[in-house]
Amino acid sequence: MAFVYILFSPSRQRTYVGCSENWRERLETHNAGRVSATCGGIPWHLVHLEETDSLVLARRRETYLKTSAGRRWMKRTLGNLADGIRVPRPVLQNGTRPRPDE
Repeated sequence: MAFVYILFSPSRQRTYVGCSENWRERLETHNAGRVSATCGGIPWHLVHLEETDSLVLARRRETYLKTSAGRRWMKRTLGNLADGIRVPRPVLQNGTRPRPDE
């Protein structure tokens, strides 16, 4: 099982798309400043999470979300996060929300 995640940085008004088998650990890594692509935007908030069957599928979805079509999908689905800086609770692709203790 692997995950595709979308993070939002209120300080930078930017999103970041990534994938990992352990999204909680990866979010901590981003917020600890140990990822060069995201160290300037701390704190990062999880705004979208999708579960896939494999890391290969997660990487394909991540690659799509980084295209112009994927960015349009994010804007339609998540809205313009820079407008109002409302950080929604993440929703899994199946419509459920991850529990904090998972």
